[in-house]
Amino acid sequence: MAGSWLSRRRLLAAGGGVVAAALAPAAAAGPVVSRLGDSLLDRSALYFVSYDGLVNNQSFQLNGILTHAGQQYAAWYTATRDVRIARRALPGGAWQTITLPHRLTVNDSHNVICLGLSPADGRLHVAMDTHNSTIYYTKSEPGLVTGGAWSAARFGPVQRSLDGVSPGAMTYPQFVVAPSGRLQLFYRTGGSGNGTNELAEYTTAGWTRLGRWSSATGSHTTNGVTSTTRNMYVHGLTYRGNRLHVAFTWREGNTGVLCNQGGLANHDTCYVYSDDQGRTWRNGAGAQVGTTGGTPISVTSPGLIADPLTVDHGLMNQESQAVDSAGRPHVVISYVPGRFTQCVSSYAAQRRQYGRVFHVRRDPAGAWQKREIPVPPNSTGRSRLVFDAADNAYVVLPFGRVVAASASSGWADWSLLYDGAGLNAFGEVVVDYERLAAERVLSVMYQQSSSGTTPSALRVLDLRLGG
Repeated sequence: MAGSWLSRRRLLAAGGGVVAAALAPAAAAGPVVSRLGDSLLDRSALYFVSYDGLVNNQSFQLNGILTHAGQQYAAWYTATRDVRIARRALPGGAWQTITLPHRLTVNDSHNVICLGLSPADGRLHVAMDTHNSTIYYTKSEPGLVTGGAWSAARFGPVQRSLDGVSPGAMTYPQFVVAPSGRLQLFYRTGGSGNGTNELAEYTTAGWTRLGRWSSATGSHTTNGVTSTTRNMYVHGLTYRGNRLHVAFTWREGNTGVLCNQGGLANHDTCYVYSDDQGRTWRNGAGAQVGTTGGTPISVTSPGLIADPLTVDHGLMNQESQAVDSAGRPHVVISYVPGRFTQCVSSYAAQRRQYGRVFHVRRDPAGAWQKREIPVPPNSTGRSRLVFDAADNAYVVLPFGRVVAASASSGWADWSLLYDGAGLNAFGEVVVDYERLAAERVLSVMYQQSSSGTTPSALRVLDLRLGG
């Protein structure tokens, strides 16, 4: 029944299929998912598992798939490790593919491909193949995304800098378009447990490196042990109007803070925002807590914590966030709740067995509320949070499953809408935020499960959200 309409009153049967319960239909304003179609990008995309993920489907990618002006773009590595980008005319045109002159250098799932678009000159930007290393970067000629032939010849050479500007050894490049129309690149320098977040910005005059906006220093003590280095892992970078919202978690450098070395040194869900496109940063109460290129946000900055949690619960980093139409931030996090254990001793095994997903939101009074989503992820992987036009919330869980809650309930009535049956998705998926905003259609890029290094199919599932 993967292709049928599934209302929010439908439940997942014990055997894994979908059954329609004998319940009243959902209200018109409630969340609804309709499966529109599923298209093939590559029959044999590159497949290997590292850090529990695939290099073609890390859900934190901004962006592995994106839409602009009725055209959708997707990027991945082929079985021969080549970089491939495809384009199609929406809603259902055929994918046209081109191959860029670069091959993935190492079997590391961090080395994702990210796409960005600069509205001022119509260029498509590609950042790729970097994990604590020098970036590989290219951009198209002006006007590629506004018309003309789709050709690899319209891209410049692959560089090891941003047009001569060195961002340093980086990880997690993420492109965001600011309200000014400038293309921004957020990324980490340094490593896990000892790194800083930085910001660079592109205009038609070129790239500018604006500097650090998070700090690695400061002291954090847990279980009688003090850690003096860390890094900030962001759950997203979301503009709503002129405000840039960022939820995040910290990872400590001294893993001695853990109750057991089989855990993960992530702690606390935190929140900051910027009203000047990432130049200065404020906590939820409006107090300034950091300046990009000046005094950055640190673990000792006041008023950051939205949901406190110690390092002992396998809290996932880089999960997901979204902002509703009223400008209120919502965050999805996942960890092993204390009812199962107060000390995660095997991160992967216990997250698969006991991990749960939570919806954390800021209410109109400014307080943070949290609710467990009653569908276990059964995975170490991350989920994606999006909204429809009525502010109903949808979370795309690992394996392509979709749960949702209605705004009218205060996001309290979470249930399964789409069970992902027949997808055979590996785990994490990548979503197209721009198409959802423009068309109420959520495109989900997923790779089918395989084994070892046997290539597998990479596909795009299209779901309509809302009635």
